[in-house]
Amino acid sequence: MKVNTTRFGELQVNKDDIINFQEGLLGFENLSKFFVVDPGDSTLILWLQSIDDEKIAFPIIEPKIFKPDYVAKLLPADMNSVELESLTQAKIYSILTIPSDITTMSANLKAPVVINNEKKIAKQIVLQDSKLNVKHEMYKELKSYIVAFSSDDSNRTNVQAAKTEEAQTSATADAPKRSTERRNEA
Repeated sequence: MKVNTTRFGELQVNKDDIINFQEGLLGFENLSKFFVVDPGDSTLILWLQSIDDEKIAFPIIEPKIFKPDYVAKLLPADMNSVELESLTQAKIYSILTIPSDITTMSANLKAPVVINNEKKIAKQIVLQDSKLNVKHEMYKELKSYIVAFSSDDSNRTNVQAAKTEEAQTSATADAPKRSTERRNEA
């Protein structure tokens, strides 16, 4: 289906990618259908785009990216509200606040968005952990993660290693040919 958005223009959305928030999001209870947009940049920030209102899109991020020790301790009622048996079935995101000075960007660790990956139902759940903050400043943590991030893609697409391997293969294949050429010259 085609969805018009203010931020991203017209997008083609697979019906299987639509996430249902039965209770909406905090402050946006009237919006129930969303999908996740990956803008394809290097920030690791995704967007939770409303289908019900093209102007509404929330920047989101997996909190473990910038806070590896983050744990969303869900109560049994919270798990039931999104029909989860285990957190391994879920994707957990923090909604970001990105002011004009991005160095003061913050993440809501207190009320993450919990998405049941299989059933595509979700809820923004207010956690009972008093140590979690609604405005966790995380710009420096995110920046250091992005700078330190290393991907194994370089191992798979390493041009230099591929050229070395190709040269070795070529040399091995050419070796009998060269020795035959030498014998013919003699």
